[in-house]
Amino acid sequence: MNSHVLRVVACRCIGCAFITLTLSGCATFPDWLASSGPSRQQVIEVPQQESSAIRLVEINEAVARRLLDSDKQQRFSEFLSVTGAPGYVVGPGDVVEVSIWEAPPATLFGAAVADPRVGMTTARASILPEQMVAVDGTITVPFAGVVQAGGRTPRQIEADIVKQLTGKANQPQVLVRVTRNSTANVTVVGEVGQSVRMPLTAKGERLLDAIAAAGGVKQAVGKVTVQVTRGGKVLSMPLERVIRDPSENILLAPGDVITVLFQPLSFTVLGATVKNEEIPFEATGITLAQALGRAGGLHGERSDAGGVFIFRFEDPVVLDERLRQGPTTPDGRIPVVYRLDMKDPASFLLAQNFPVYNKDVIYVANAPSAELQKFLNILTSSIFSVSSLINLSK
Repeated sequence: MNSHVLRVVACRCIGCAFITLTLSGCATFPDWLASSGPSRQQVIEVPQQESSAIRLVEINEAVARRLLDSDKQQRFSEFLSVTGAPGYVVGPGDVVEVSIWEAPPATLFGAAVADPRVGMTTARASILPEQMVAVDGTITVPFAGVVQAGGRTPRQIEADIVKQLTGKANQPQVLVRVTRNSTANVTVVGEVGQSVRMPLTAKGERLLDAIAAAGGVKQAVGKVTVQVTRGGKVLSMPLERVIRDPSENILLAPGDVITVLFQPLSFTVLGATVKNEEIPFEATGITLAQALGRAGGLHGERSDAGGVFIFRFEDPVVLDERLRQGPTTPDGRIPVVYRLDMKDPASFLLAQNFPVYNKDVIYVANAPSAELQKFLNILTSSIFSVSSLINLSK
């Protein structure tokens, strides 16, 4: 094949390429030039389809504020706080010891003894055998009968016994001591040095006291979440936030279950960013601005700044009433696509307040010009390949 024929073939190839581009209107491209992801317009159109269960939400100040407020609902200080240190309350299953003194001459519980240090007669304590508080919360004291102990503090029990012994014993004094605490405990499990069942005292133990008693956490503090179960409430917070904010280091209550969880959190970035990958983040959370920063930011040459999307299965509570209508996932979540137009300078402030959650997918659409550039690059490469072939034939 001579050089003239090659030139003719090259011209025809280039002409066909330009014809293809022209007929496409510079808006669509052959399948082999398709983008690695949907365009901004394609993402926006999907929720608008009648059969689609996906909701499209434009990120604005109200949306960001609603999400931040929902995050605050998990604070221990608002939902699990108690006023003052709870006094120890005796309960069924506790073991108590009762000691009784009488002023001399002791006539009911024992004889008086002489104290050689002062040369006078003093009272001697009568220590009753230890006994377990019954299921109905009662104990038995000689000459006082059945005494209600369950749901009362040791001081209240002492006062009740003294009242019932008055007139029978000579100026009785009573001391009630809990020798085995079976009811006022908290349980600590999970990613700790050792699971423990820690007794509570009148001092008022706090959340971090219980974690320390269990030997501390086994993972990095920034990757650990603390879950507190109290009655029918189950709330979780990052351990780092509890350490940083003293108000979240709440007083514990009997029966609390503290679970220390190691939950690696991550989001995935796709599309026209410098890096496409799964990126881990701390339990304290991360904003959209921080997430895009960790992905290297938007790709300057091929990203569509108006097409920054966050794909998430959202809790209906944080959505407007009109967006709650329609089908949901089996666990009651709603598929939502949040969109942020970063061509607007105000969006950079919104990105600093918009929280990114675990398993979120952040997608940045390709700019239309990027598809054209991709086509032109392939076309230029083809022209140079044919030109090289012609030169070799000379």
